[in-house]
Amino acid sequence: MNTVFQKGRSAGFFRHTIVPATALILSAASWPAVSGVTLHSGQSYATLDYYVQAWYQSRGYTSSTDSAGLNNFFLRRNRIVLSGQYNNYIGFFVDTDAPVDGEQGYNNRSMYYEDAYVTLDASDAYRFIVGKFKIPFTRENLEDCFGPLTMDRAEVLAYTPFVASRDTGVAMWGNLHNAVYQYRVMLSNGRQGDGVPKSEPMVTGRITASLLDPEYGYGYEGTYLGTMKVLTFGASYEYQPDVVWNDYTTQTDAKNYKAWTTDVFFEYPFRSGTYTASAAYMHYGTGNAINSAYPDPNLPVTSQLSGYYVKAGYMLPTKVGIGRLQFFLRHETSRYHLLSGFDDQQWNSAGFNYYISGQQLKVSGEFARITFNKQDPLDPSLQNYNQATLGLQLLF
Repeated sequence: MNTVFQKGRSAGFFRHTIVPATALILSAASWPAVSGVTLHSGQSYATLDYYVQAWYQSRGYTSSTDSAGLNNFFLRRNRIVLSGQYNNYIGFFVDTDAPVDGEQGYNNRSMYYEDAYVTLDASDAYRFIVGKFKIPFTRENLEDCFGPLTMDRAEVLAYTPFVASRDTGVAMWGNLHNAVYQYRVMLSNGRQGDGVPKSEPMVTGRITASLLDPEYGYGYEGTYLGTMKVLTFGASYEYQPDVVWNDYTTQTDAKNYKAWTTDVFFEYPFRSGTYTASAAYMHYGTGNAINSAYPDPNLPVTSQLSGYYVKAGYMLPTKVGIGRLQFFLRHETSRYHLLSGFDDQQWNSAGFNYYISGQQLKVSGEFARITFNKQDPLDPSLQNYNQATLGLQLLF
């Protein structure tokens, strides 16, 4: 059996053309197809990639106890990716990360597994994932973190309260009617641990309808850089029974976790340039247990969160210098429904992406103004502040 190394394309499944299911490998993190080192052995292959985002950030506070401004260089993401295909039906994906290394002087962050899973592609309509991978609840969580429209995703709004972006479990998903319709269903651990009333799985379901070019993958891009004409509507629901005691001291009155979201994404290339627009509303709830007389001290502050975002982008139709220039705007409103009212906030930002070689090499910048409905006089992180970020991205 001949084995060779070569420069090749990533085995990530989030490519934008449909191919037979027997030749697919799934990537739940929506990885772009980039050059990497590929090892072939018969019908099997594996590809090794490296992705890094280096940021400089200036922020109006340092921490919840320090109001001094912060100027900081750090690695927002720093990942080694191994993906491949065992045979025509079974694939795998694993990546490590040491995020925010260097932030506020904390160097040598520990590396951990961001994703690790096996895929089975039975057909275009029936595909399976087993392992640790992205929860298919919000569109923004499913958008490639190396292909966003804005500088990054929402800091909290896009994520499930208990397990954030990823969880360990099993998912079934597929494309119907030439990917006009798509579904995803996932069973995962959800909230577990001491003080949780029951250890029941969390169920996440998502459906989408694409009226123009279909989005075939498990994940999405935040912008397709004018290569597709997209209008996709989505809706999701998430549920886990008995996740928290309403009265933590007596361990009584268990509450369920319920969440829902709706979203829309549009991108269209015209002669005058490429226009992008995206919006979503999210609601997470645990029966208002966060405001009970005796709440669970480990219940996340985001457990009764609702909010929305609106994003817009415009890419110039021709090159500027050696690359393509794209501008973006973002508005985000978050309501935490806490009795104190301190966390409720608005995020308004504007920025740019300069694509030297697509997403493989780009420079991005963003200026954001974050305001609070009610400022906490004792916590600088809950007081109005500005934040400016400049970033370099390299995918190999």
